[in-house]
Amino acid sequence: MGVVTAGAETPLPERIPDRMTWWTSTGRVLLALLIGGGLWLVTIAVAFPDSGKEPAGVRPLLMVVVDPVVGVLATGLLLLRRRLPMTTGVVTTLLTLVSTCAVGAQTVVLCSVATRQRWREIVPLTLLTVAVGVAYTRLFPTGEPLPLWAEALIGLLLTAVIVAVGYSIGSRRALVRAWVDRAHTALAEQRARVAQARAAERTDIAREMHDVLAHRISLVSMHAGLLAYREDLPEEERRSAVAAINDNAHAALTDLREVLGVLRDPDSVSDSVAPQADLTMLEDLIETTRAAGTGVVLDEDVADLDTLPGSISRTAYRVVQEGLTNARKHAPGSLVRLTLHGSAGQGLEVAVTNRRSVAQPDAQVPGAGLGLLGLTERVELAGGELRHGWEGDDEHRLVARLPWRP
Repeated sequence: MGVVTAGAETPLPERIPDRMTWWTSTGRVLLALLIGGGLWLVTIAVAFPDSGKEPAGVRPLLMVVVDPVVGVLATGLLLLRRRLPMTTGVVTTLLTLVSTCAVGAQTVVLCSVATRQRWREIVPLTLLTVAVGVAYTRLFPTGEPLPLWAEALIGLLLTAVIVAVGYSIGSRRALVRAWVDRAHTALAEQRARVAQARAAERTDIAREMHDVLAHRISLVSMHAGLLAYREDLPEEERRSAVAAINDNAHAALTDLREVLGVLRDPDSVSDSVAPQADLTMLEDLIETTRAAGTGVVLDEDVADLDTLPGSISRTAYRVVQEGLTNARKHAPGSLVRLTLHGSAGQGLEVAVTNRRSVAQPDAQVPGAGLGLLGLTERVELAGGELRHGWEGDDEHRLVARLPWRP
């Protein structure tokens, strides 16, 4: 019987926050100002190559004063790009029609929209960006204009680069989210397995405690009931009952101490701990039962018991122990017939049979049926089958068939 040990539960990793931190938001605003400011300076340098001569078709007031103001306004709209991505994208793109500085904010917004990986948003915003770029070069030419198709192709290529960068960032975020979700799932499954193991361990502990203590406690209860209701017992029988109570109580405490010791520290098991009971200890079990006042008749026909696997031998012993305990509790005074038949290759059959008792069962010994439930599970885990019940009105049979491979 193993023991599941677990320390403090591993905390689940936190999800990637949807809201960006102050530092990341500030970094994007500075990036937009850097891009927009750089393009604005380049545009001023190209539009005014000679400071003493104003080029035709260029509005100095618009480019020197209005352009930076609109660019700062567009940069401020970056704070809304997560709540209103398409609206912010369309507004900043339209603002680039009158402001070169707004290109920085429009680039950041377009990249942010691309991280969402929604083509129904990316395609319209890309086409609008290319169209506004071509319109700006036509409204404010700074030199010999290129053919319309060439300007559109250049604008499409530049926009495609921005979209590709944003899409790559979005893919990376999706991958990280997938990793986090996978970690959540793995830890949740691990916790479920730990909980299942703990439940199974509790069941094993309950079964082991029942197997170890039920037989002893039932003997103590029976002798105590005898002393309580039979005040006319001879002194010799009274001393015998008291001695049986003392011996079985001491044995129960010893068994309990051994089981709890194994539960506390499975690695501390030493030679001082008694081995698990099996069919080699059957005679002692029968003698103890007979000493408690229950008659037992043994019919054994088992060939070469030494070759019986240890797990099957222990399971068979538990079947006999449970059958004798139930017979003593529910059919006091009834003769119990114990039958063991089998050989290697044919299997082992264990049967405990008792007739219905004419005496009233001891009401002080509770029986919830959990022993038979645990015994059924134990036998099934060993590869066998267990059945029990009344045959007719007078005879109760507990029969277990266990595998015994050559």
